Amino acid sequence: MNSTPAPPRTEPSSVSLERYLRAVHYLAGAQIYLRDNVLLRKPLRAEHVKDRLLGHWGTCPGINLVYAHLNRVILRDDLDAMLITGPGHGAPANLANLYLEGSLREFYPELTHDTVGVEKFVREFSWPGGFPSHLYPGIPGTIHEGGELGYALATAFGAAFDNPDLLVACIVGDGEAETGPTAAAWHGTKFLDPMESGAVLPILHVNGYKISNPTISGSMSDDELHALFTGYGWQPRFVKGNDLSASMAVGMDWVLGEIRGIQRAARSGEPIAQPRWPMLVLRSPKGWTGIQELDGKPVEGSFRAHQVPVGDVKKNAEHLRLVEDWLRSYRPEELFDEHGAPKADILACCPRAQRRMGCNPHAFGGRLRRPLHRPPLAECAIEIRGKKRGEPEEGPINILAKYLAKVVVQNPSNFRIFSPDELMSNKLGGVFEAPTQRNYQWPIEGDDRAEHVGPRGGRVLEICRSSF
Repeated sequence: MNSTPAPPRTEPSSVSLERYLRAVHYLAGAQIYLRDNVLLRKPLRAEHVKDRLLGHWGTCPGINLVYAHLNRVILRDDLDAMLITGPGHGAPANLANLYLEGSLREFYPELTHDTVGVEKFVREFSWPGGFPSHLYPGIPGTIHEGGELGYALATAFGAAFDNPDLLVACIVGDGEAETGPTAAAWHGTKFLDPMESGAVLPILHVNGYKISNPTISGSMSDDELHALFTGYGWQPRFVKGNDLSASMAVGMDWVLGEIRGIQRAARSGEPIAQPRWPMLVLRSPKGWTGIQELDGKPVEGSFRAHQVPVGDVKKNAEHLRLVEDWLRSYRPEELFDEHGAPKADILACCPRAQRRMGCNPHAFGGRLRRPLHRPPLAECAIEIRGKKRGEPEEGPINILAKYLAKVVVQNPSNFRIFSPDELMSNKLGGVFEAPTQRNYQWPIEGDDRAEHVGPRGGRVLEICRSSF
């Protein structure tokens, strides 16, 4: 891992940020289409286009916008932050950002910042032996594979538990938001102790369409979405309008202030009862900045932008020209120098070393793993010598519960029990012989109406049939 010291804290200018966004938009689109002439130094011809076109363009610009503004606040505030991306088939966007920040080069040294490296990088997407169209463990910074929708937000909460200085941003696609596991995971704040754990920042990406039909979130008004997430216990703020980057900057600064306020109160001994954690709702057109129209039908802002916006570019000269005009609209000649390297002001928008989201240590569990202290099994053995057959009568789960209680005691800050059902109904109530309880952050009416439940120090989390 690159150990180069981080530069002094700075915040990229709006001009550099705009150029950075053009660069990652361009690289995302180029990955989907190009196998050669990847910086368009020559007129685009059919032989420059990949034979098989894969990838989901529609979500990429929104992912790029979130990534860029997370980088901005990481640089400014020296944040320890990572990103979990629910729309996993938006991998061209993640890869574009990881290429610019140099995280890919840490693991794939051939992906250099020059003509050879950028050509190989663009060609490797959806290419034999290269990167697939979705996130997978071979992409640095990835702890959630994007092929199956629904589990990004629960994964984000899992990453934040017991990591008090970590910010886990999570992009939830509006298609993914329709899944049952995501619906359960919105309740994660009711289990997140701001004193001992980090923060989860959900960004619901509402671009309105799935592969061929509207999304539920995209069909809801701002008032309806605000009511929904306020009911879940969140503070939602909308990022929308003609200047999405400026709106995202304001929104990102707001959520960080709200998170710090909640954490500061808890860690100073005056926790906020039932804190409402902030979240963002990003409304951006599907395929934002992409092709506007194809054969008289809208592309940007419609379901047609969801995957590959134009599919027959090798055989249709007019469609090839349309793709070329689109990619040239990002003006790649302004973003990459004569050697194929990204311009210096663009690279200055990227954090360094372990502050890069692709190199955050929390995305590489083996590097932070702490050994679990386990009591000897003999401490929970059942004595049978001298007894009659069938004596004593003990249930194996009861004995397991006593053993887990000892594990809790010996690992007070790095062992939790996540239960998709009630411990008591599964004969694991003996866990509460340890000085622990069910972690639940919201107030409970009456001290005698529930047992082993409270906001401090609980290592058991129960939420019925959830993805936790």
